[in-house]
Amino acid sequence: MDALKIEKATLAGYDWGARTANIVAALWPERCKTMVSVSGYLIGSQEAGKMPLPPKAELQWWYQFYFATERGQQGYDKYQHDFAKLIWQLASPKWNFDDATFKRSADAFDNPDHVRIVIHNYRWRLGLAEGEAKYDDLEKKLATFPVITVPTITMEGDANGAPHPEPSAYAKKFSGKYEHRLITGGIGHNLPQEAPQAFAQAVIDVDNG
Repeated sequence: MDALKIEKATLAGYDWGARTANIVAALWPERCKTMVSVSGYLIGSQEAGKMPLPPKAELQWWYQFYFATERGQQGYDKYQHDFAKLIWQLASPKWNFDDATFKRSADAFDNPDHVRIVIHNYRWRLGLAEGEAKYDDLEKKLATFPVITVPTITMEGDANGAPHPEPSAYAKKFSGKYEHRLITGGIGHNLPQEAPQAFAQAVIDVDNG
């Protein structure tokens, strides 16, 4: 934003993009005008990541444990596209995407940093890898799970097969003007791509207040 000379913006995303938007809104609210966040409040911490979950919940994170091993890193490096397609199918079980749609995203995996970034992220979550020390103070702030004050619309698809919190679990994390929208019709984890009109409308609506 600094490089583009954008002082304040509406931020919107899902998964890692929603988490990034949440973090910016929480730490630098003066730079975030409004926000659309799929699956709600997604700020986490290493300490929270170390806490065991019930077995059924842990099962949904099978790849997190796979990535904790050297075998998992080698496997992901070797089968990036197969792995990603499987995750898409599990996370969006009613989305009948074609190969061309998948390829448009999968092409982004073909860079030398992709595997290392993904593996490090999941190992960091479990406390198995160190973060960047210069960001330790920011991580401490995020570990308190700060309330987000900017006007926000959270969204969820009715067929999200990926791990995600219930809206009631995070509603109180938004202290500004707030609305939650459930998008029906077999919409899975990748809501912006599966329901682009609804996602774009939320961006317009939250920005118009």
